[in-house]
Amino acid sequence: MKLKKTHVISGVVLTVLLGVFIARSMVSEPMATYTDLPYGYELSYPKQMKVDRSWPGVRTRLFDETTQIDVYYDNFNGTVSDAATYIGYGNRFIENTKDHGVTMNETKTVGGLSVHLLKWERDKLKHVENDKPYYASAEIVKNDKEVYTIAIKSARPITNDEKIVNSFRVFPPQGDKPELGTVTKKVPLKANLETAEAYRKLFLTDGLKWGIYERSAPGKMDLLHALEQKLDYKFGLLILYKSLSTGFPADDLKNAYDDNRLVQLTLQTMRFGEQNPSVMYDILNGKYDEFFTKYAQDIKAFGHPLLFRLNNEMNGDWVPYSAYHNSKDPELYTEVWKYIYRTFQSQGVDNVLWVWNPNHSSKPEFQWNHPLLYYPGDDYVDVVGLTAYNTGTYYPGEQWSTFDELYAPLYIQYSKWFEQPLMITEFASSSVGGDKAQWVDHMFKDIKKYPKLKAAIWWSHTDFDPDDRPARKYKLDETPELVERFRQHLQEYK
Repeated sequence: MKLKKTHVISGVVLTVLLGVFIARSMVSEPMATYTDLPYGYELSYPKQMKVDRSWPGVRTRLFDETTQIDVYYDNFNGTVSDAATYIGYGNRFIENTKDHGVTMNETKTVGGLSVHLLKWERDKLKHVENDKPYYASAEIVKNDKEVYTIAIKSARPITNDEKIVNSFRVFPPQGDKPELGTVTKKVPLKANLETAEAYRKLFLTDGLKWGIYERSAPGKMDLLHALEQKLDYKFGLLILYKSLSTGFPADDLKNAYDDNRLVQLTLQTMRFGEQNPSVMYDILNGKYDEFFTKYAQDIKAFGHPLLFRLNNEMNGDWVPYSAYHNSKDPELYTEVWKYIYRTFQSQGVDNVLWVWNPNHSSKPEFQWNHPLLYYPGDDYVDVVGLTAYNTGTYYPGEQWSTFDELYAPLYIQYSKWFEQPLMITEFASSSVGGDKAQWVDHMFKDIKKYPKLKAAIWWSHTDFDPDDRPARKYKLDETPELVERFRQHLQEYK
């Protein structure tokens, strides 16, 4: 057995091993203190880090070149959620052990508060510059309805997480909570002349433009034409959904273009009908490079304007590109967005308008899943989409909501946050639980109160339950009465 002797001299440990002295500094990492009076907390953080308070009420970020620390505050009063739900439901991503290697998962008491500590890591990603694959989070339970979260992400293994957590203290909030103002800037459009003109007509002229999702269109136009004949109205906008399971829909888009329609091409980075636990990591590791390069080339070859809506409703747990499935890290979403954008740019694509589109409510409704955290940046977004449905009351817990109840708060919020044009990318009302015809009448009246909305697309289809029974009946032509109501209202938009 080798002899080992340790001496402590002025804060420096000297280890004697085989007659060799090895000096190792024991001086603590210099720390600073961050105090948030309106939200009632304080913590220590590495002194060299900068502080970003640009999104008050969403998060506070402390950061340097290798590490970032985000602090969130969640208040679940008035909701069905509580601290236990937040911790249990919010960390289900670790069930995907293929992509997430958990190194700590425990609960302890710090300063009299229960704290859930979780540490994990993932593979380093090829398409992420200065990737940070090491994570730690601490959910600090103030009470059953209030939780603070410290979320750390780093380019190297995290060793100071418990020190930061142990420094955390709460106190009674002081002063008013700051409001979040405008968070984006509208930048010059990067598009060819035809696409710029389509943008001008749709978003820079007066009046609301209407569109429809009719499932068979634009692949086949017969049903749409028959419906439009009944309505005495032609929809200028159509929706087309595609995924990683399908190639570029060149023929469908040509049909739409030949029929003088602008398509909102919605590309969702998943494989329909399959499990997609690793899809975001796979994209950022280069597995789909060939797919996106070919997709960009096909869009360029098509040549005509498209509304390109990538990975909509990302703040919903029903899509695999949500942070809920991916390390509670919305920046993985923005990295995928920017990677696809760069790929399109590299292939000379100049005929798409990039549409960024969260769901109206986040599920889970936790601060780390806030829609703004998915915003990829001003250079990458031309149009901001709004989506809110009156889902009806088929499922327990759902409620009937008017158009105004759905869109008034959303419009106020988005008008303040975003400088880009706004459109309703998809919406509808179910007929289950209320008077759908009356809902439509009120919608056409109330939508006039929101002049910044430049387009609205009715989603005319049905959602089915797991037993294939109609659950949310959204079809525009569900009854002759509905067709007549739409016909009457649409005449003023001709």
